[in-house]
Amino acid sequence: MMDGEMTQLFEEEGVQIMRMNYYPPCPQPELAIGLSAHSDGSGLTILLQLNEVEGLQIKNGGQWIPIKPFHNAFIVNIGDMLEIMTNGIYKSIEHRAVVNSDKERISIATFVTPRLDGPLGPTPSLITPDTPALFRTSTVAKYFKDFLERKLNGKSFIEGLRMSSEVEKNNKAS
Repeated sequence: MMDGEMTQLFEEEGVQIMRMNYYPPCPQPELAIGLSAHSDGSGLTILLQLNEVEGLQIKNGGQWIPIKPFHNAFIVNIGDMLEIMTNGIYKSIEHRAVVNSDKERISIATFVTPRLDGPLGPTPSLITPDTPALFRTSTVAKYFKDFLERKLNGKSFIEGLRMSSEVEKNNKAS
């Protein structure tokens, strides 16, 4: 990547969105889900698990792995936008939140995104004859409109943004 490409996208009128999550105790946690499996639509997500109650899980190798909260520690997730901008070099992480039978869980997430009126696609310096674009280019505003209109469903949204040949190749590999 060329110097300044990423900084220019996020620094010049980039957007930060915060969300507080409250998951009350649930006497039958196996019958409920706190937040469905998904990958974040942002560039980066910075998460603080306020009361250090376990509930965040990431998907790795088809298995759900619980993430142990650490006191005053942030968790940084790569979002779909960063996967698109890096042309798949960095991968967004599929995750979910589960509820606890005895304790409430509270977290604060900050989502960092590029400016709304900017383009969203693979960074030009990463596209070569040997590494063609894996994702279509659009605008950040259109991306958000489409992202927010859909149901959380794993990584299905970003997979739909892949170039046709990449989608076919991924489907054959599955």
